[in-house]
Amino acid sequence: MKDEGIRVVVYGADVKCASCVNAPGSRETYEWLQAAIGRKFNDSHIIYAYYDIHEEKQADADHSIIQQILNGELFYPLVMIENEVVAEGDPRLKKVYQVLERHGIKQLGNL
Repeated sequence: MKDEGIRVVVYGADVKCASCVNAPGSRETYEWLQAAIGRKFNDSHIIYAYYDIHEEKQADADHSIIQQILNGELFYPLVMIENEVVAEGDPRLKKVYQVLERHGIKQLGNL
């Protein structure tokens, strides 16, 4: 695990996509993901970030990822852990948890 922490990034938009009408919004997904990870893992070494795909001035955002989302090549909300795409659309916690463990994040109770 890196000293500065593991980056968990969500790319999304305040406006839901047409096919996502009944799904939670991107920001809600981001907040839900933070809460779910915090309940299961020691997240003191996790750095969370949310980027709106329609905001231009976001220095740390990966603009190539944003462009792929805008081009329809990737779906949002898009969840990335350490530059690896982990989920598009409705994220599955099992996959997110597996990737966090692979990066050395320990579950609570297993510290």
